[in-house]
Amino acid sequence: MPEKTVDELKAEMARSVALCGCHGTVVTAADGKKHIELDCPSKVARDEAAAILEEEVILRVKPPPPVIEPQAEPEREQ
Repeated sequence: MPEKTVDELKAEMARSVALCGCHGTVVTAADGKKHIELDCPSKVARDEAAAILEEEVILRVKPPPPVIEPQAEPEREQ
């Protein structure tokens, strides 16, 4: 099995999710639709993840912090 490149690993990590101890990945079906498949350590974890997903999901976009460039100090008069 060939080793994965850094770019492949980054892409894989960007498509993974963790919820209530369950680890999952985003999967694209043959028809092009995407869904999440979760592997849970127990039925309790599975039920908790399912209950959360069925109840409500809030999605937020977190923009990066603004880049503040340091201002040059004024020259001192001698």
